[in-house]
Amino acid sequence: MSPTVFKEGKYRFHFFSKEEDRVHIHVVSPDGEAKFWLEPTISLVNYSGLSKKELNFLQKTVEKHKNEIIRKWKKHFKSGNN
Repeated sequence: MSPTVFKEGKYRFHFFSKEEDRVHIHVVSPDGEAKFWLEPTISLVNYSGLSKKELNFLQKTVEKHKNEIIRKWKKHFKSGNN
């Protein structure tokens, strides 16, 4: 299961169920993908196919939506969807 948290332009921000306990978000686009941890600080874990400009944009987007992502993470994983 890979629920979408939100979309921003061509980017889809989503979770993978049963992956790991640490709060994080995956981002996919036609060009590539990335993964960001949100705790203890927002940090890029890995990526492929994305430019530095895109990664900077994605990091700022994750920062902007951090509270929403964490809230939806807790709701999704608390509800037994994992």
